[in-house]
Amino acid sequence: MVSEAMLPRAAVKEVEARLTAAGCPDADFDARELFRLATGRDVRLSDRPLDAAEAAKLEELTVRRAAREPLQYLCGSWPFLDFELAVGPGVLCPRADTEVVAETAAEMLAGVEAPRALDLCAGTGCLGLGVKRLCPAAQVVCVEKSPEAYVYLEKNTRLALKGRGGSTENVLDASPFEEPAFDWGMKPTRAAEPVEGDLFTYWESLPEGQLDLIVSNPPYLTAQEMGELQPEVAKEPAMALEGGEDGLVFYKAIAEHYQKALRPGGALALEIGWQQREAVTALLEANGWADIACRKDFGGNDRCVTARRPK
Repeated sequence: MVSEAMLPRAAVKEVEARLTAAGCPDADFDARELFRLATGRDVRLSDRPLDAAEAAKLEELTVRRAAREPLQYLCGSWPFLDFELAVGPGVLCPRADTEVVAETAAEMLAGVEAPRALDLCAGTGCLGLGVKRLCPAAQVVCVEKSPEAYVYLEKNTRLALKGRGGSTENVLDASPFEEPAFDWGMKPTRAAEPVEGDLFTYWESLPEGQLDLIVSNPPYLTAQEMGELQPEVAKEPAMALEGGEDGLVFYKAIAEHYQKALRPGGALALEIGWQQREAVTALLEANGWADIACRKDFGGNDRCVTARRPK
């Protein structure tokens, strides 16, 4: 147990041992992060013993992490590209592999002035905000169905890119459950505009040929994969993970309904599961998409399928 007057390195060693025993991956990293959260100090640079409040906080965090609560939720924010996103229970944790999708999507906007982009199943907004960060001229709308996730999306569109080239301003908070109206001709008061909406019906409200990019990390786990989740992932919202029996229901809707919202030559970038390249490619081909390609993530797995509306 972590106790008052423990030296930092001894406390971190104690935490690491308990996290290892609980089966937590990367227990050494997590232990250092929990120490930082509890004390505001870097264990490598501090030798002051823990006071009572620090010890109590570190013990609390250790218990929660040992119960396999995601480290991202304990931190309350997590890095994506070069900015931080608010994160917590009810929203999918941003992952490093998804950065490949944001980078790929932004690259597809090369040469487009003031592009208009749509992020479907936005969650924290990592993809839409990533595109905005890499392509500051872009106007981005982020669509999310879950009220719990929308709270984080609303906050991140206001705050995540402040000081990093975003176009956010100090504005009064909108209700997190009120669907904001968005006029493509307006100068946004946020880095991106959050909208509460359902991917399966949102296409009905989109005018034809107005978007330059659609990007999405939709739920894509199969029913079998949902029954085999590691404990941390099982604590993330199933709504953001489950893609139907075959993991493809969201891709089917995107392939069938969203092409006309893009201008001719407009781009589509989709995160996929590591075994889904062939299936997603087939869906896009069957619905007349052009220039279909796949990009791998940092681990060498298929991660992002791209396509364009035919010119």
